[in-house]
Amino acid sequence: MGMPSNDELKVALETAAKMREEDKDPNFLAKSLLNLNYRMTLMHDLLHATKLYLRSGEGSTEHTKLLRTIEKIERAEVQSTDNLSAFEPD
Repeated sequence: MGMPSNDELKVALETAAKMREEDKDPNFLAKSLLNLNYRMTLMHDLLHATKLYLRSGEGSTEHTKLLRTIEKIERAEVQSTDNLSAFEPD
């Protein structure tokens, strides 16, 4: 299975958001897509923070950033997915 293009993903996320707004998501596909997209964004942030930490020679500033990114992911895991924005991860 190939990855969707950026345009395809944008359309899918917009459609999913509209489905949720209109409460037309009987099988939770839209909710799942939006949540997975949000979590994938967090994972990309984690990958970036990890690479930065390793490249810096394990610097203390980069270590703090890495820990904060991990904490952000852990907080997101316990929050309700209805409160997460797929388009604007904090």
